[in-house]
Amino acid sequence: MEFLASHSIFQTKAPLILVGLLLLCFGLDSVSFAQESEPPVATTEKSEAKPDYSLLPKNPRKATILSAILPGAGQVYNGKAWKVPLIYGGIITDVYFINFNNRRYQIFKQALADFDDELPTDFPSLNRDGLVRNVNYWRKSRDLCYLVLVGIYALNLIDANVDAHLSGFDVSDDIALKFEPHYESFSSNNRSVGLSVKLNF
Repeated sequence: MEFLASHSIFQTKAPLILVGLLLLCFGLDSVSFAQESEPPVATTEKSEAKPDYSLLPKNPRKATILSAILPGAGQVYNGKAWKVPLIYGGIITDVYFINFNNRRYQIFKQALADFDDELPTDFPSLNRDGLVRNVNYWRKSRDLCYLVLVGIYALNLIDANVDAHLSGFDVSDDIALKFEPHYESFSSNNRSVGLSVKLNF
């Protein structure tokens, strides 16, 4: 019972913490300020529905396809190879938890079958309700880890696509956010003093 109590909190929180960390890592790199970029060439023909990625340094479609075939390949194509260990670290960790939860599920499932057949079980202190609760708990934990694995794969695709799209933005050091005092006189008796925020591109 002590083993189950110590692992129940860890198993419930670990997949959610892992997803949160991955979202944070991908979000920190993908968020950037859009600077002045050359406006796309206006076309008079409105019948063309396909977007033109030729002006972008990286092709979003190619990055997404590469990441779909081999997770992390789109990140390498985008020049963000440092993300590959994060992706595979998340996948390996999640596969470990899938295997761990599945082993515990199979143990309790077998114990429940032995209990129903009136055979000795590995958990003599648990009645049938306790065994059923454990079977359901470990099965749900395993299934949640499968969903986390799908989420990691989807984040891999989204990150590759977004990074390729953002590769066309001009992000330079010219951005400046300044706070300056502001003084304005409306009339001889009406004056205004305040603080202005200026964002220079």
